[in-house]
Amino acid sequence: MTSPPSATPSRGTPSPATASPGPNPGTSPETGWQPYDQLPRDTTTVSSGLLAGGTELMLDVTTSTEVTWAVRPLGNGIAEVEIMPDAPAAVRVAWQVPCVDTTAYWTPDSNEHRGLPQFWRRPRTSALEKAAPVGCLVGADDVAVCTFALREVVRPVRICAGVVEETGYFGFWAEHDAEPGTGLLLRLDLSGRPFSHTLADVATWWLANAVPTCSAVPRVARMPAYSTWYTMQQHVDAPGVERQARLAAELGCQAIIMDDGWHSDNRQRGYGYVGEWEPFPASFPDMAAHVARVHDDGLAYLLWYSLPFVGKHAALWDRVQPYILADKDRMDAAVVDPRYPVIRDLLVEKLARAVHEWGMDGLKIDFIDQFAVDDPPPAGPDADCATVNEGVHLLLKELGAALPPDALVELRQPYVSPGLWPYATMIRASDCALSPAHNRQRTVDLRLVAGPLAVHADMMMWHSAESPERVAAQLINVLFAVPQISVDLATQTPEQRAALRFWLQFFTEHADILQGGLFEPMRPDLVYPLVRAVGEETVIVGRYGPIPVPFEPGRTLLLANADDSTDVLLTVARPCTASATVLDCQGRPVSERTIELASGVHLIEVPTGGLLTLADLRKEAARDC
Repeated sequence: MTSPPSATPSRGTPSPATASPGPNPGTSPETGWQPYDQLPRDTTTVSSGLLAGGTELMLDVTTSTEVTWAVRPLGNGIAEVEIMPDAPAAVRVAWQVPCVDTTAYWTPDSNEHRGLPQFWRRPRTSALEKAAPVGCLVGADDVAVCTFALREVVRPVRICAGVVEETGYFGFWAEHDAEPGTGLLLRLDLSGRPFSHTLADVATWWLANAVPTCSAVPRVARMPAYSTWYTMQQHVDAPGVERQARLAAELGCQAIIMDDGWHSDNRQRGYGYVGEWEPFPASFPDMAAHVARVHDDGLAYLLWYSLPFVGKHAALWDRVQPYILADKDRMDAAVVDPRYPVIRDLLVEKLARAVHEWGMDGLKIDFIDQFAVDDPPPAGPDADCATVNEGVHLLLKELGAALPPDALVELRQPYVSPGLWPYATMIRASDCALSPAHNRQRTVDLRLVAGPLAVHADMMMWHSAESPERVAAQLINVLFAVPQISVDLATQTPEQRAALRFWLQFFTEHADILQGGLFEPMRPDLVYPLVRAVGEETVIVGRYGPIPVPFEPGRTLLLANADDSTDVLLTVARPCTASATVLDCQGRPVSERTIELASGVHLIEVPTGGLLTLADLRKEAARDC
């Protein structure tokens, strides 16, 4: 059935019990799992043909109750699909597009491969505690074949997407429990624009439709930071942290994050002693005085907490036994249940103390994803909400209300839901020590749908014998995020320190473009070998593979080279005369000259870890006039 786009509501009509929405992939030979068997068999199915961007799109809605549905075209191949049940019910919407000229499937889960998955695999679930309800089928030239998102960003959303091997189509379905009055709202983008632009629009749509007002992110959240984790692990104490803070400030960091170890003398890497959150007296005899000394060096200070855990050796252990959500024997701890006000009050009091009593500027909140347990126990009589998801939402709202409006709060992949935006200022890539490519992929993935939050790289570390070129390359790999440094700064060579100082200054000087410019990563199927941020007069490019770099006369190009190949190919759109300045990984001049660039391809040498500045002289002359 096909029909032109229409916002006119329609009513669902009964179908035989065997009706199956969208492509039916059959049974997986590996799991025996059938994607459509999760909903009740007495379903109602309605269909709508949507013409968007020249593509015919079949929509199928499946639910156990009657629904009202409407398709609202927003122009340029974008539409909203609203499905409203007349009683609470699980609602599923399915659609498919031809799998033609497709190269990658993007999700916010950076552990996913970027190839094309199979439709018969198990669905993924997004909720406040983990992931986000968004995906994008990417085509040749980095265009979005189909970008989708759902308005529900707190409660669980189940999503399946993949190649239907019987037909050559790419199938999608999304499902969540819906209520009369709110229903299910799906955004589809078939505009054929760059995939990064369509995902940026999803973030804007979430802010308008799903996310309460977010506070402005303090500028310090977007500035280079230092973390104690890889440097010191759990061996933190006041003199050691203060020594690193002074050195970090000298190199250009503006914040420090103290990670695990401050609350105990146990160094076993487990969580058996968390929960009380009292500074260990031998290491931090006066936490407030210690924080004041770090502030004297000009740094903001954040303190780490593993939010859901209470350790089995903590004094609180017996007290929280009636409120255990999940036992984590491997971690020597348990996850406590946020459905109970007594637990939320306890956690909020413990965490807010760092800011109000010790003078911390904010919190690093770890392990929110651990609240997402598969089979939670039934809520007891003291609980004030039925689902863990609701309890987590209440916990974060209550913690946000207990903190100052300008408090810095860091979250981490995989808890990337936009439902968390009102309660955070920054979000960090998940752990990937000494893996620049993973750090690049994870920060780029975060940037695409982080909305107002500052995106931070995972902490960067390196061996003491590492070359300054490789130090610089690590920094360039996270050029479009906030770097967190985690090495012993007192043992760095002069060359390593020079590379750090140069690139941290670059991050700071160009933060507005790097983090606020038009963001355009390329080739997700190749882990983003070229990424650029476009400002009004300047384009900044990170180069991570031996591929050509476009130069647009009229804008200054700043090209940071993290690749081993130093012969950089420039593709020039039109003739111009340009000044070309090349600096090495420590910011020292390599060459400076004026070059005539005809239209076409040109080669220029940029050392690994180095920076090319290419400026159109006619544009510069016009600006001077």
